[in-house]
Amino acid sequence: MLTYAKYGNPDPARRLLLSEAEWAARLLPAQFQVLRQARTEPPYRNAYCRSYEPGRYACAGCGQVLFDSAAKYHAISGWPSFTQPATRGALRFHFDDSHHMQRVEVRCNVCEGHLGHVSADGPAPAGLRFCINSASLRQAPEGTL
Repeated sequence: MLTYAKYGNPDPARRLLLSEAEWAARLLPAQFQVLRQARTEPPYRNAYCRSYEPGRYACAGCGQVLFDSAAKYHAISGWPSFTQPATRGALRFHFDDSHHMQRVEVRCNVCEGHLGHVSADGPAPAGLRFCINSASLRQAPEGTL
């Protein structure tokens, strides 16, 4: 993850690049603010914070599968938290030094939409916590994505 953030990310199998006007027309206002403007939704008052239904989580912008519900856990962070992505190349990583912090930002590797951040305070074995905005996700029941 740090190597990708520092030296570059893997190329996705496909790309979805749209203008800001096209993204605004395609997304709900809350999705646009998170995915395209890198905003953060309020903690605990979001769709998937307390949801543990089986299924997969895809990018709300492009439909790329990002996480599996089997990797979701209760982190008491206020946002959905996952231990790992669904596939190795699903995510992009970038250094984020905004708000006087040094973090690793997580983006969708297909549309480059902002998802959230990853930190090294998660459970074993990898010790990672992918803290993701619900507005950047769309959940689909198991077997539909």
